[in-house]
Amino acid sequence: MLLNKDRLHARMVELQLDAVVATTPENVTYMSGFWAMPQWIRRGPQAYVVWPSPGKGEPEIVTSTATLDLVADQQIWVERVRRYGAFHVDGHPDDAKDPVSQRLLELQEALNHSDALSALVAALTDAGLTRARIGIDEIGLMPGQIDMLKERLPDASLLPAAGLFRHVRAVKTDEEIARLSKVAQIAERSIAAALAVARKGASELDLARAFHAQTVQDDAFPVLGCIGFGERSALMNVQPSDRKLRQGDVIRFDVGGRCRHYRADIARIATFGEPSEEVLRCHRALLAGVERACELIRPGVRVADVFEAAVETVRREGIGHYRRNHVGHGIGIDGYDAPSLTATSDEIIETGMVLCIETPYYQLGRWGLQVEDMVVVQVDGVERLMATSGDLTVLSP
Repeated sequence: MLLNKDRLHARMVELQLDAVVATTPENVTYMSGFWAMPQWIRRGPQAYVVWPSPGKGEPEIVTSTATLDLVADQQIWVERVRRYGAFHVDGHPDDAKDPVSQRLLELQEALNHSDALSALVAALTDAGLTRARIGIDEIGLMPGQIDMLKERLPDASLLPAAGLFRHVRAVKTDEEIARLSKVAQIAERSIAAALAVARKGASELDLARAFHAQTVQDDAFPVLGCIGFGERSALMNVQPSDRKLRQGDVIRFDVGGRCRHYRADIARIATFGEPSEEVLRCHRALLAGVERACELIRPGVRVADVFEAAVETVRREGIGHYRRNHVGHGIGIDGYDAPSLTATSDEIIETGMVLCIETPYYQLGRWGLQVEDMVVVQVDGVERLMATSGDLTVLSP
């Protein structure tokens, strides 16, 4: 199971909530295991998970009839499913002999509600929650829908709960950590595959194709692929172009895929030929900043202290004017989970957090450098999820 149930229930008790409702694609998948494809590929489609507090009912998925095949075909730990809307599929029980088709036929026999909010109101009503305190993940709703819910549930207290879900997701379960470790190492292999085609005249797009091909070969999906050469490596969100590789170029990777819903985000630097002394000095400083942050991170440490230590280390080790708005972030089912490693954060590091620790540095028109590692917080410090280090790689022209 992905869901950290103990952490969720503790937070619900703290906030005196009788139930929570997940609405965003990340939170629906996190709460139930249900990947509602339409939610992930465009704005608008609605799917929910209603999760009552212990002793106040069973969790329930609310989704469109058009996605019931996904419910039937996935490993989902929420058994109750409520559907809405019309979608027509011909079929006869005598023809549906495989388990997925049989399950789909069963789901299609359930009561059908006219629209998503009607189904959600019915789920809350059937659970006896019409006078309850309910936390609503407000981000996944469309404009006006929260007001419509308040009109239909006038005796319920509907409270914004996007922050609750972000808090709960910050500490990962063992299954989540295993998935994150796997996708991190897929990203590393994909970088190696890209560097294997790095030769004079190869383009950024050539390396991107090799990178993403390896990602797919390893049963993950492309998501993040910032790959830039030379002056383009200093573009923060560089997208691969037909720019050709030249001797002396810096190659910056800020990349990661998605595997079984979980994200990778890592950064590595290579040079095509021997790097300049300035590139070596700056890269060493950035790597020292990441290493210092990793030395400091452990349960109970203030996020703001990690930020300060990383930035001050980079300055001391070679980039005296170094500035950053953050030096990392949580990662999981979302690319930017809590916490955000900023100077102003009041968050505290906890066991089980998975963090991306990063120290990018960009000199426009020249080059960009970046070190970024994925780590999991253990009782006595961090465990790296990477098989490689952030050392600079030098390629022979």
